[in-house]
Amino acid sequence: MISQKSKYALRALRALARVHPDTPLLISAIASRENIPKKFLEQILLELKRAGFVASRRGRRGGYLLQRHPDEITLGAVLRTTEGALVPVACLADGGYCKDCREQKHCTVRRVFARIAFLYGEILDNTTLADILNASFEGPLDGRFALKNLAINKIH
Repeated sequence: MISQKSKYALRALRALARVHPDTPLLISAIASRENIPKKFLEQILLELKRAGFVASRRGRRGGYLLQRHPDEITLGAVLRTTEGALVPVACLADGGYCKDCREQKHCTVRRVFARIAFLYGEILDNTTLADILNASFEGPLDGRFALKNLAINKIH
């Protein structure tokens, strides 16, 4: 699962992408539109700014705006900024170690999760902010059945 911080980051980027590219949004406007705590949003936007996703403008017509086109912002890049390594088990992270495993190099559980992590990363790296903007609402998305159907429809 991704953290609340990452969900807020994606929602803030979506809010910025919905306005004209040269129109900065104030933190208070983003917080209000996306129902994000303002103080937390300030921290998130600073992180996104350091990573080159957003820029800030000072002054009367100041605020935040996207630094890149929505087609160029992948979910993988955003989540790596807000979450760090996108791995399901700690032993796959850089410098990660599993104290329960005697032979990490030959661990079959680790191997399976490495494949899962790779596929997860591939999907996130090939999904952009533009995809979020263009996603259609086809009714409520709840339960495993709905997720399975969504995945099948996306593939076909």
